[in-house]
Amino acid sequence: MTNAELNDLKKRYVANGAASPATQFADRAENALIWDADGNRIIDFAGGIGVLNIGHRHPKVVEAVKAQLDRVMHTCQTVMPYEGYVKVAEQLSKVTPVRGHAKVMLANSGAEALENAVKIARAATGKNNVICFDGGYHGRTFMTMAMNGKVAPYAADFGSMPGNVFRAPYPVPYHGVSEDEALRGLKMTLKTDANPRDTAAIVIEPVLGEGGFYPASASFLKAIREICDEHGMLMIVDEVQSGFGRTGKMFAIEHSGVEPDIITMAKSMADGMPISAVVGTDVHMDASGPNSLGGTYTGSPVSCAAVLAVLEVFEEENILEKSQALGEKLGKRFAKWQQAFDCVDNGRHLGSMAALDLVSDKASHTPNADLAAALCKRAREKGLVLLSCGLYGNTIRFLMPVTIEDEVLEEGLDIVEASLKELVGQPATA
Repeated sequence: MTNAELNDLKKRYVANGAASPATQFADRAENALIWDADGNRIIDFAGGIGVLNIGHRHPKVVEAVKAQLDRVMHTCQTVMPYEGYVKVAEQLSKVTPVRGHAKVMLANSGAEALENAVKIARAATGKNNVICFDGGYHGRTFMTMAMNGKVAPYAADFGSMPGNVFRAPYPVPYHGVSEDEALRGLKMTLKTDANPRDTAAIVIEPVLGEGGFYPASASFLKAIREICDEHGMLMIVDEVQSGFGRTGKMFAIEHSGVEPDIITMAKSMADGMPISAVVGTDVHMDASGPNSLGGTYTGSPVSCAAVLAVLEVFEEENILEKSQALGEKLGKRFAKWQQAFDCVDNGRHLGSMAALDLVSDKASHTPNADLAAALCKRAREKGLVLLSCGLYGNTIRFLMPVTIEDEVLEEGLDIVEASLKELVGQPATA
């Protein structure tokens, strides 16, 4: 079918809240390229929103998935377990930097992982409250919508959210929130809203994802760890978007040296297959009773096969080193744009988790969300998928596969630059 025919079906049958605004339909893909239903070639700087760190259809993952399909597709692991689930648990326990001996539960999505992390923290501590951060994003289920640090579009239409969720400032000095101010705000939350004796956990992204790709400093994360220890609360780190090599480490928290109690992960852990995980210290993970965690499809055999293949690819192809190198390339281009364009500011990257802000005034850091939307639209017209994000909607994030070929990377970056020139005029400096 053509793009036009598929758009007609979308308009007729797909709920508005779930329908993509994009008018091109993916037909096939390979590494950092997608071809649409009309045969148009598109460069992918979105990676399925950070799901494809090792690229579309990595051959080793495709092979593992096909092999698993010839053996077992589903049993429900609580009814009849299978090798893949326990081998994934073993491997994740080895690579995930939580305190002590790690145990694992598998789920289907990032939101499910966060939901279960909260359940586990409540069972382990006997307390209810959860503290999250401004700008944070944790999912679209009711509990995770309550945990998100941004209302629209995630929770605006859905009525009351679950209680016992409280918020603290996330340190973003660029937007006027220093580390000291963020810590003061967190301590005030513990004084005014979430009494530590009733608070099970603090949940934090070491690098804000949807909130704008702003990393927390090592000192801030260490302070969170100390506050949790002081008050008998668990530290839960959400690595759904920042994990699996995006920052040049397997997990972003490793840059700080901090060991949390629980880490959640999803997205790039299976190169496009749906799976997520909660990995935590054994005493916490074992706190709830038999059959209290799980679900019909959690840790499916096919997705587990994909995870094991992904972990092999990381070792064989030096993915972490490639992520660091990609980040350096992006940082150099961002610096060039920041010098050339009055609208480009605050280029940043931790490994290849990279972003820049579009502003109407650099001195005041005034966000320009309209320009960000226009840039993404213009780039799409030129054959590049590009995403915006951020609390103010003015951040452009770069989530191309870490395995992207140099010539494809440069072609995509050239499209961004050309689109900026068309939207705002020639660069301010040569």
